Amino acid sequence: MSLESDIKAMVNSLDLELYDTSIVNENSETIYRISVVSPTFIDGKRESVSLDRCVELTHLISPLLDVTPPVSGEYRLEVGTPGIERKITKEEHYRLSVGELVSLTLTDKEKVRGKLLSFEDQTLSIEDQGETKEISLSDVAKAKTYFEW
Repeated sequence: MSLESDIKAMVNSLDLELYDTSIVNENSETIYRISVVSPTFIDGKRESVSLDRCVELTHLISPLLDVTPPVSGEYRLEVGTPGIERKITKEEHYRLSVGELVSLTLTDKEKVRGKLLSFEDQTLSIEDQGETKEISLSDVAKAKTYFEW
């Protein structure tokens, strides 16, 4: 098994879903960042992930990283959520964003905003002002989730 699949199993054991892992350099420091989301929706909004659950997950994952470090040299582990408004860059991100509001910029510069109803067979179903639009993933230039305040 790969490190990411081991991490995913640990995340799932806490009834969370792995959104992304990344290695970033900030202020001369290497950070291994793990982002998780809740699979649960309440009143149409994704349930938040508490700081306590992020800490619990950090304690679960840390020993694994002691044995299988994600990078050579020193790094800091950071476990959190990707935020309410976040970029969608991978197919898995689309799957995890079903049920949320998304904003798309298509390759022809058209903008589409609405609720992501499904993502299947490289096709997005978006509810936009009461109308359902089917959009091929290949037609999407940029995508992100957004939150209506």
